[in-house]
Amino acid sequence: MLLLALNLHASTGLPLPLSAENSTQCALLFKSLRLNITKLLKSEDLCYGLIQSNEVTVRGVETVQACAPSGTQNSGCVMLTNSSFNESECVINIMRDLAYYDAAISSYLESPLYRPDKEVPLLSPTLGLIQDLRKNCSPETQRGHNSSEDTDNLWNNDSYINRQKMCKIMRGFHARAITINRAIGYISSGDHRK
Repeated sequence: MLLLALNLHASTGLPLPLSAENSTQCALLFKSLRLNITKLLKSEDLCYGLIQSNEVTVRGVETVQACAPSGTQNSGCVMLTNSSFNESECVINIMRDLAYYDAAISSYLESPLYRPDKEVPLLSPTLGLIQDLRKNCSPETQRGHNSSEDTDNLWNNDSYINRQKMCKIMRGFHARAITINRAIGYISSGDHRK
């Protein structure tokens, strides 16, 4: 019976929902990623020698839209309605974001770096967490998804401009990691299935 249910789910093209155990493990990995990025941004090494700025670069808005339950305004508060939340679409968009950041950081680390002795050890743990999340928490349909085409021409400048871009991308990734953690917490709670 379980095999039949799995085959039915697989034939629809929708990702399987995360099991309770896997969901908890993934939630912890996403939390680790958020904390890692927070620590990374506090380091002086990533944005070393750059003019201080609050500019961020965020990849699209698909994840934010797909992972936010729609609501209606009521006395200044958003009332969540579970019927409009699409877990599959949310998870797919999260994994697309992770694929993008995986490709962006990987290609950055392969570009000429200003201070490789500082930048590689700083970004490698983040890249490792992203790759663990993609491997262990991604639906089967997203595991092979690659966003290298989005990052092919990202690092064609000198190391100063590339570091500026990476600094802005990581600030944007931090904001996205907060959104993703909220969405994964919501999915893990199971409230949207009630």
